[in-house]
Amino acid sequence: MLFKGLKKAAMIGLGVAIGAGFTLSAEAETPKKGGVLNIVVGSKIPSYDGHQETTFGMIHPIRPFYSLLIRINPDNPSSPTDFVCDLCEGAVPNPTDDGKTYVFKIRKGVKFHNGAALSAQDVKATYDKIVFPPKGVPSSRKAFFKMVDSISAPNDTTVVFKLKYASGAFIPAVATPFNFVYSKADLDKHGYSWHMKNVNGSGAFKFVQHQPGAFVEGTRYDGYHHAGKPYLDGYKAISAPKMATRLNAIRGGRADIEFRGFPPKARDDLVKALGDKITVQESDWNCALFFTPNHKKKPFDDARVRRALSLAVDRWSGSKYLSKIAIVKTVGGIAFPNHPLAATKDELMKLAGYGPDIKANRAEAKRLLKEAGQEGMSFTLLNRGVDQPYKVVGTWLIDQWRKVGLKVKQDVKPSGPFFDSLRKKKDFDVSIDFNCQSVINPLVDVSKFLGSAGNNYGSYADPVLEDLFNKMNQEADPKKVRAMMRTYEKRILDEEAHMALTMWWYKINPHRSYVKGWKTAPSHYLNVSLDNIWLDK
Repeated sequence: MLFKGLKKAAMIGLGVAIGAGFTLSAEAETPKKGGVLNIVVGSKIPSYDGHQETTFGMIHPIRPFYSLLIRINPDNPSSPTDFVCDLCEGAVPNPTDDGKTYVFKIRKGVKFHNGAALSAQDVKATYDKIVFPPKGVPSSRKAFFKMVDSISAPNDTTVVFKLKYASGAFIPAVATPFNFVYSKADLDKHGYSWHMKNVNGSGAFKFVQHQPGAFVEGTRYDGYHHAGKPYLDGYKAISAPKMATRLNAIRGGRADIEFRGFPPKARDDLVKALGDKITVQESDWNCALFFTPNHKKKPFDDARVRRALSLAVDRWSGSKYLSKIAIVKTVGGIAFPNHPLAATKDELMKLAGYGPDIKANRAEAKRLLKEAGQEGMSFTLLNRGVDQPYKVVGTWLIDQWRKVGLKVKQDVKPSGPFFDSLRKKKDFDVSIDFNCQSVINPLVDVSKFLGSAGNNYGSYADPVLEDLFNKMNQEADPKKVRAMMRTYEKRILDEEAHMALTMWWYKINPHRSYVKGWKTAPSHYLNVSLDNIWLDK
């Protein structure tokens, strides 16, 4: 549903659409063919290899060249459970063998852009690289597939995944948009690093050129396996690291859309300037902002101190304030808000730092600090030198801690040195931290809180958490899984206070109103294949 100007939007699933200049929904209109979509991208491309990279700076310009085995439904991307076949036939298969066997039938007649036929052997080779990478071959999502025992392709139209145990995390993991399907022949001939600098996919668009620091260009692939698509003649992904440049490009008509998201004021300025020429779509974002105490540094090895830091933070009033100036909004727990596995508001309020009485929370924080001998202590908050949302939220946190007598200064570093301190040196007191994922898959996403996780920087070991996580991922009963998630969450955020959430990010996508067919998703990594977009100029 779409609305004029800045009128209040209605919830559509997990997303909100605010529009201008629409009298009919995109579904009721007949797509037009032709035109070139200009996208602005606010990050660099480290390499073209989806299996290795984790940044939107790669996924936005490169994803349209590739196909996936399955993907989120591009017509319903806000749903955390609506998956559709891309390279497979029919519907996403249901498991057999008590949930431990998945059989995918692969489409016939699909070809890579170099003219070679795509078969089940290519899909198997792709997932072998992701799930069972050879030594020294990076796979950023290997941990998503701990439940996979084997992958086979008994013939050219069948791929079989055998699981060690039934897991609700498997299908969302398969649908991850970084799982580009590569040609087995390319892997065999050129090796596992070839795709870092070369492109040969079967997606809706063929690679034309990449001018580093300037743009990536793609043209329509007439042999695309989804009939009648893509609608566009091509696209250009323009590199624009500065937000002001991206905003001015959309405002001035040099760009049509940006897939990551803008802060509220930027949205309001664009709507004020362009009126019915701009449409805004919004949704909760599968990206949570934390602060992580370094357990190897005193006094943060004391759970009382860590708990006090969380109790001092007024998330509920903070949400109302910060959502007006930053790309954060929703107060939540460790699982994506509104997901069946997420805590309700009543459940959240039982956790440290979420109670409705902020005076009582802060009184308890002061008591704990005094008991730990850390009343009025000083420390430094490590933060990333990016305004949205890092510096904005960091400044707010310092003010929150001041209200319980803590003296905190902020050490803001450029992204490179920030990640070096957070991930390698681990020389911080407390650091801003985050967990940004693509497909909503809480059973996998919450691995972030395990001390053993590669993306956990708290420097702690918690065998109880490890055991809870393993049991939760091997439980088939959804009700039992949800109960286990609450126990897991309470230990992380309350009992041990290993880490603490501030708020979940909030995604705001202004785009030119002639861009149609695209719907926002709860992640800036999702729904960027571009095959469903058309221009009504």
